[in-house]
Amino acid sequence: MIVPIASKSDARATTRALASHVDSVAGTVVAVHVIEKAGGAPDKASIEQRERDTEEMFDIVRTQLEAYDVDLETEILYGTDVAETIVEAAHEMDASSIVFTPRGGSRWVRLLAGDVALSLISGSDLPVVVLPDEPEEDDE
Repeated sequence: MIVPIASKSDARATTRALASHVDSVAGTVVAVHVIEKAGGAPDKASIEQRERDTEEMFDIVRTQLEAYDVDLETEILYGTDVAETIVEAAHEMDASSIVFTPRGGSRWVRLLAGDVALSLISGSDLPVVVLPDEPEEDDE
């Protein structure tokens, strides 16, 4: 399965939700992050900085899943369309599914920026599993 990670907070939320289901995971979990290319426009941060940020996200995933018996791999992806890049990578990796926790944000932000979750659900020919966001223990 391929597990897209968007940010450090998303890494925590997604792995927290995945941990609740890790007993049913067969095969390798591949955590991926897409470094979005600007498509001709100047990038907001250097590729090197965004790669360092991505490795920090992957460290969070590793730390949160190390107590579970799961084979974990990580991969940085590059593309101009995040959802399309994830689906293409899932095919290249022969992934059985795409698993994620939806990210927050207002309807206006999703409308203006595009909704990657909706694009994954509607644009993937692979099974897409949307995990509910599990509250942090401190939130209870």
